[in-house]
Amino acid sequence: MRGSATDPTSVPGHRHLRRTAGTLASAALLLPLLGAAPAQGATESSAADRLQSAFAGAADEYHVPQSVLLAVSYLQSRWDSHAGAPSVTGGYGPMHLTDARTALATTEHFAEGSEDARGDSAREALHPDIKVPDESALPARLSTLTKAAELTGIPADRLRTDPAANVAGGAALLAAAQKDMDEPLSADPADWYGSVARFSGADDTATAAAYANDVYDVLRTGEERSTDDGQLVALAAQPDLAADTAQLRRTGLRTVKADGVECPASVSCVSVPAPYAEFGAGDYGNHDLGDRPVSQRIKYIVIHDTEGAWDGVMNLIQDPTYVSWNYTIRSTDGLIAQHVKAKDVAWHAGNWDVNARSVGIEHEGFLASPDAWYTEAMYRSSARLVKYLARTYDIPLDRQHILGHDNVPGPTTSTIPGMHTDPGPYWDWRHYFQLLGHPFERTGGKHAGLVTIRPDYAANQPVYSGCTTSGVPCTAHGSSEVRLYTDHDVNAPLIKDIGLKTSPTNGVNDLSSRVSTGQQFAIADHWGDWTAIWYLGQKAWFQNPAKEPTAVPASGLLLTPKDGVASIPVYGRAYPEKEAYPAGVPAQSVVPLPYTVPAGQKYVVGDVMPGEYYYAVTFTPDSHRVVIGKDLYYEIQYGHRVAFVRAADVRLEGSVG
Repeated sequence: MRGSATDPTSVPGHRHLRRTAGTLASAALLLPLLGAAPAQGATESSAADRLQSAFAGAADEYHVPQSVLLAVSYLQSRWDSHAGAPSVTGGYGPMHLTDARTALATTEHFAEGSEDARGDSAREALHPDIKVPDESALPARLSTLTKAAELTGIPADRLRTDPAANVAGGAALLAAAQKDMDEPLSADPADWYGSVARFSGADDTATAAAYANDVYDVLRTGEERSTDDGQLVALAAQPDLAADTAQLRRTGLRTVKADGVECPASVSCVSVPAPYAEFGAGDYGNHDLGDRPVSQRIKYIVIHDTEGAWDGVMNLIQDPTYVSWNYTIRSTDGLIAQHVKAKDVAWHAGNWDVNARSVGIEHEGFLASPDAWYTEAMYRSSARLVKYLARTYDIPLDRQHILGHDNVPGPTTSTIPGMHTDPGPYWDWRHYFQLLGHPFERTGGKHAGLVTIRPDYAANQPVYSGCTTSGVPCTAHGSSEVRLYTDHDVNAPLIKDIGLKTSPTNGVNDLSSRVSTGQQFAIADHWGDWTAIWYLGQKAWFQNPAKEPTAVPASGLLLTPKDGVASIPVYGRAYPEKEAYPAGVPAQSVVPLPYTVPAGQKYVVGDVMPGEYYYAVTFTPDSHRVVIGKDLYYEIQYGHRVAFVRAADVRLEGSVG
């Protein structure tokens, strides 16, 4: 029986589509896209719908319902091909067929960088000599492309680079899984739940079920978007579809207990604890025991990219001489591992003040180059975790509180050059916040005094260099970041970050002259299709044409230096005044960074907070203290990274417009 012949995707009554990013077709243009396989003798598809036809053809050839194939591919890649570039786990094409052998060479985030992840000058800097374990054997989830080549007879290089071949490979894998389970090649999508669960590559029922549930959510709600190469692809909604979830018991996958994990019920979560242990001479690692949120509020969630393989990362987190973070999310299937309880303080951000007030989430990166892409399964799992944490700890869902590691400020001047730059310019913040249920919308009028950075991710492709070789341009790729100039001219010099003490470049890790999607800045000027903002104490220009804007007007709270001062200092941490420290707790210096906010400049307020310092330099927690001062600080979006200013130094004003 041909899977696509009676595919409900083609039933007009089910054409309830959830609108997503991309140009939407009119109803008349959409109708041909919702059919099954092309008619016999049909001419070659037009450029606009050849991928849709590839799904129909593969569904017909391998007897897989077209809607199932489309939904699985959406969860893997959102139907994007990425021009043949591998994902962070070595996955290729719309079906994310994995061939991780070409991506085994990098461990940049864990093995390099001068940042002290703890970021507390009260303790000696931690720079352990970590050797990432060799991967002697790849798990099956990282070599699905090889199996697809065996099933289809299609050469591996074609499966990597030809989207239609890649779709066929995915269909063959689904059909093979169905046969292995002794299930019929049914035309009913409800009958494929077990095979979809196995397609995830997970080896436990909870992770496989979470993945399959996401696929069936896509089937029920429908999707439609234009892909990264301009393909219009549509999947009609089947709101009444009820999957045969009983098939999960017949998948042969193991059951893993998830006792004590702090995760939402909608994800798969396991416990892989980071050790709290002494290892000689009074030293210990790799986190500190705390009592949050009783002792102090959790205000931030920090998004990281591991740039290391899952198995190696799991070994590192269990090393007491290494650093720590709270969660890691696996790319292929969205599995979450919790390492440090939210009440305790992990060492992950390179700034002790931020560590003490944050939860750190690492996202698996198995990079062949920084151009690698992140899977939809990981984005969705991460978004569910972040929504759960934000709800539990009352953390606002905005870019002043959901930070990238690259947005965390250096705590002191000397630390600024060594701070990390992950998750980098290829993390899709716009899509991520859509999944969080807080999309970046226009909230101000035409006379608004600030903007929200919001480029079109796929169309926004600034030139970066150094992805594989220093000075060599990276492959063209969508980006969340927008470049800044000293004047309204692309030939003008880039904005310089005086804290880096280097000339600005277009290097992929050079943050000196870039703003990121979702960040907000006060408007300093306009010139034609250019907008200027206040950034790092300077007037910084970016292209913002009215027809294709890279920023939208916003409303919000601004601050500026109080009247009568030429400039005010900027800080990398919000520490209490000296008088707040009790006996036995050394007072921490309140030393400004090399930056200032000059008179007349304005910056967007992210939050207000008391000066706090978590004193924890001993293994036993009985001496740990949270010191809270009377001085208040405002968090501001100062440059690419956030920063802090003393409330006593500024005055507040609302945005006009």
